[in-house]
Amino acid sequence: SINGIRGILAHVDISSPFRVSKYGVDVEGFESFLDAITSHIRTASIIIIDEIGKMECFSISFKETLVRVLESKNPILGSIALKGDPFIAEIKKRKDVHLIKITEKNRDIFVHMFE
Repeated sequence: SINGIRGILAHVDISSPFRVSKYGVDVEGFESFLDAITSHIRTASIIIIDEIGKMECFSISFKETLVRVLESKNPILGSIALKGDPFIAEIKKRKDVHLIKITEKNRDIFVHMFE
């Protein structure tokens, strides 16, 4: 949600050719949300992306927006799928991306950082 805009990316009741397991993905609705937040990228003090995964990567607009965000000067905190399409692998290989694997053993360290 940003500025009160809310939407559902995926749900079992969504009829869509884009599917992940039992969930239909509303790519069009997701892209409308992206359009609404794109203007905030330049003025944001930090950009948080939860998550870069299979559902999100159905959207070409998301991929293009993510690349623009990564090329901006904004600090970014995000989560990314362990596996995925070639786009996810490309993002992980970027020299400006630092990956930290969060596990059950170390996750509390990160939770406490944001309290």
